[in-house]
Amino acid sequence: MDTAALQSSWQIVAKSGDDVPLFFYSHLFLSHPELREMFPISMAAQRDKLVGALGRIVSEVDRLEEVAPFIQQLGREHRRFSVVAEHYGAVGASLLATLKHFLGPAWTPDLAADWSAAYGLIARTMVQAAEEAANTSPAWWSADVTAIERRTLDVSVLRLQPHERYDYRAGQSFAMEVPQRPRLWRYFSPANAPRRDGSIELHVQLVDGGQVSTSIVRSTKVGDTVRLGAPIGTALTLPNDIATDLLMVAGGTGLAPLRAVLEQVDRRWQVTGEAPRVHLFHGVRVSWSLYERELLTQLAHRPWFDYTEVVSDDPSFPGARGLVGAVAARSGDWRGRTALVCGSPAMVEHAVAKLTEAGVTREHIRFESFGAAGDANQSQQEPGRQGDGQ
Repeated sequence: MDTAALQSSWQIVAKSGDDVPLFFYSHLFLSHPELREMFPISMAAQRDKLVGALGRIVSEVDRLEEVAPFIQQLGREHRRFSVVAEHYGAVGASLLATLKHFLGPAWTPDLAADWSAAYGLIARTMVQAAEEAANTSPAWWSADVTAIERRTLDVSVLRLQPHERYDYRAGQSFAMEVPQRPRLWRYFSPANAPRRDGSIELHVQLVDGGQVSTSIVRSTKVGDTVRLGAPIGTALTLPNDIATDLLMVAGGTGLAPLRAVLEQVDRRWQVTGEAPRVHLFHGVRVSWSLYERELLTQLAHRPWFDYTEVVSDDPSFPGARGLVGAVAARSGDWRGRTALVCGSPAMVEHAVAKLTEAGVTREHIRFESFGAAGDANQSQQEPGRQGDGQ
């Protein structure tokens, strides 16, 4: 398999932009119309995910051992869309037809053979991962919405009660589908560590143009039943006995998974009297968006916890002002601490850069970056992953 030829040919195809996924899905739905119902009514967001996923896979196909977890995750995640092994043949045929269309004379028999072999390897890896996951867990879990609180103008707090046991770790995320937006899955992070009663708290921020966040904040009702995908992500998870002190930097509702980790640390402290030192910086644009101020202020009475509010767009705010990553970076010597960062992609990128400039080594900065993994019919950035651009 000529991986260099795969990568160079994909770069040529990708230059055609939105025309590539448009051709692919048109070919797929015309040749297999029965597959259309597996996708959301609006395909605008879905088209971007195909290009992102294919681009990453092809660019790393020569390092299969590194990209394999990504491909396996895609296979597991596709279970919730009722994708079965037979569907991969139809997708592969449409992919090859798309490549042939955009490459024209450059689509040689050798290149076609290489692409066919690469897709076969990827499809086999995805199918095997999906089959293995099916032996231990369902494709999704159902959960009832038991409470909704409109905390601010644009943030709602939901409480969910899964019908069956749902195991996850503080700091993880899962994709969720609401009945008002079928087949549109978005990622959210529980804002609490696992509880005995199984309930889950979510922080949902209204996003301009966001189909799912708008529906949740404005239309979701107590009694609605949602579907949850399997929990994923380990970058923000910590062992119960962690001894390293922590720096937490959150933008907007990126606070949610970090609040879950705080709950985990607090439980340990209440039982053992021991806990790492933790300093949380929570950044928002305006002060009334500090939707967890009361809880975090109370938690700051713990001997192990410090809390700093950061506001970027309100000059009247009496506390720390600016972008939360910059404020956190200049507020102390964080070398030796493990930094957990969560928010919008832009916020995370900025915060990581500022912490690195301040001397925090890159291996001590942790943030979740799913990219296109798990991005089947959902978006990891509506920002489905919590954040407000801080």
